[in-house]
Order: sequence, then C-alpha cells, then structure tokens
Amino acid sequence: MKTGTPSNRAITTKEKQETCMKVSSFDFTRRHLSTALIALAGAIVLGAPEVRAQPASDKPLRIIVSAPAGGGSDIVARILGDGLQKELRQTVVVDPKPGAGGAIAVNDLMHSPQDGSTVLVGISGMVSEVPHILKLKIDMAKEIKPLAEFARFGLVLVGHPSVPARTVPELVSYVKANPGKISYASYSAGTVAHVAGLKLNQAAGLDMTHVGYKGSAPGLTDVMGGHVPLMFDGMSTALPMIKANKLKAFAVTLPERSPALPNVPTFRELGYPGIETVVWIGLWVTPSMPADAQARLRQATLKVMEQKAVRDRLIEYGFGVGQPRTPEELVNSLQADFEKNGEMLRAINFKPE
Repeated sequence: MKTGTPSNRAITTKEKQETCMKVSSFDFTRRHLSTALIALAGAIVLGAPEVRAQPASDKPLRIIVSAPAGGGSDIVARILGDGLQKELRQTVVVDPKPGAGGAIAVNDLMHSPQDGSTVLVGISGMVSEVPHILKLKIDMAKEIKPLAEFARFGLVLVGHPSVPARTVPELVSYVKANPGKISYASYSAGTVAHVAGLKLNQAAGLDMTHVGYKGSAPGLTDVMGGHVPLMFDGMSTALPMIKANKLKAFAVTLPERSPALPNVPTFRELGYPGIETVVWIGLWVTPSMPADAQARLRQATLKVMEQKAVRDRLIEYGFGVGQPRTPEELVNSLQADFEKNGEMLRAINFKPE
C-alpha cells in the first residue's frame, strides 16, 4: 500500500495537470470562438451598406407615358427611366398609353396603386391646353400633380417636300391661294401642336384644317406620304426627318433659334410672336401618393437631370434640360398658361371636340 501511494499521488497530479490543460485549452478555444463571433458580427455591421444597396423596392416602377412609343414624351420617359433605374436601384418599366390628349394615361394612373410604384410622364399641355379643347370626364388639374420638369422643347412647322413654299411668308401665300384645301397635322388633338396651328390661322388669317393623330409617328408618316401637307411637331421626333430631307422645316416656336436647326427662323422673328411656345415634359403623380414617395421620386429625378450623360442625350434628341422648379411653381405656371390659352380659344370661338 505504501509503495503504491506515491504512484497514486503522481497519477493524480498528472491527471490534474492534464485536466487543467484541457480546461485551459477549452477556455482558449472559447475565447477565440468568441473573438471570431465578434469579428463576424462586426463584419456584418460593417457590411451594412451592402444591405442598403439592395433595391428600394422589389416592385418595379411603372412609368405611364401619355404618348405612343417613339413620341417625344416616350423618348424622354426612357431617358428618365434609365436614370431612375440606376438612382433608385429599382426596375423601371415604360408603358405608353396614348390618346385623348393624355386623358387615357391619366385615367390609368388614377386607377393604379397609389404607393409610389406608378408615375406618369407627359407634357404640360395635358393640364394647360387639353381641358379647353376636349370634353373630358376628369379634371386633369385635380387628378394629377407635377413633381418635376425634366425636359423642355419647342415645336417646328414642317411640310412635305412637294409643298410649293420655302419660307413662312411663301407658305402663308400658298394657303391663302387655296382656301379650305390645306390641312395640318398634330400629334394629338388638344396639345400645343394643335393649338399652334390655330394660333397661326388667327395671326395670318388662314383657314387650315386640323387633323389630329395619336402620336407623332403616325402623323409624320402621313405628312411624308403626302396625305397631309403640313404638321406642327416636337423637335425631337421631326429632327431626323428634317436632316434626312424627308421634310422641310419652316419655323420653330422657340424664343431663339435651335442649335439643332440654326438656319430655321423662329416665328417671333418672322412677325408672329403669339405662336411662341415652349413645352415641358415632366414627372406627374396623383396628389394622393404618400408625401415620402413623392419626395423620393422628385429628388431622384433632379439627380438624374444633373448627370452630364443625361443632359447630352436630351440635347441629342432636340430637347432642352428642364428647370428645377418646385411642384408649387409648376402648378402656378400651368394655371397661368391654362387661363391664357382659354382666353385665346374663346376669342376664336373654338368648340371642344
């Protein structure tokens, strides 16, 4: 028993040492595991920007356009859509809904979800001109609200190459020599393209007949085909045809000559200041859209407008870059234009279609 006692004590000590080593090793491993977990948690926290970089919404942003594919508003909507897709990190779908001076598009917007997932791109004339010219079942000024002016443009009076006139004075003489026989097209009844012809009729004492189309493309096709001799159209859609000598340009409605058509005079310099017209295309929503969604969309649109690549694309298509006016300033401007246009239309006893 005595000989075994020291041995038993030695074993016990060794076991204690091994046990301590195991405990120590366990503690060491636990500490390292804790450190690793803390580091992982830190990495997750530090990686938070990656989470924030996810799309603002899994639901696509639908842009309804008050013009057909290929029209001026459609071109602007696609430029804006490309920018918003990057700015909002959200899929954007452009959906043209032409006709009735924009009323079809507005009606679609009204019946879409009011959660910021559906917006409208259209011209200012939807509110300032169309209600005077078309009998509508909706009040455009109350149903839609402008968020931002994205692009602006003027109109150009174009004609088929066979029209026996090279200048506006020659054209006026030609129309007067053919009373009741000359017509002009617009890209939609009720838009500024329609009203510009009415103003020219009034200012020059003409009797041109209006032919409305659902968009620039079908109107320009008929003009180039010789079915309608003249057309007031947006610079963006008419420009390629003018440069290709498929149409002749008589004058533009801008305050100054367009850099894209430096040899084409303005109506103002030809003695027709009343035909001067600048149209803007912007982003519209319903007033019932949540305020935070409106603010997010407006801010994103203004950021897109600041990008040089976007500005260059707008200029390439014959547009000017919009002005950063507030929604309140845009509403006031629309109201002023509405009253001015109404006065002009009443003066010529124009009846809604």
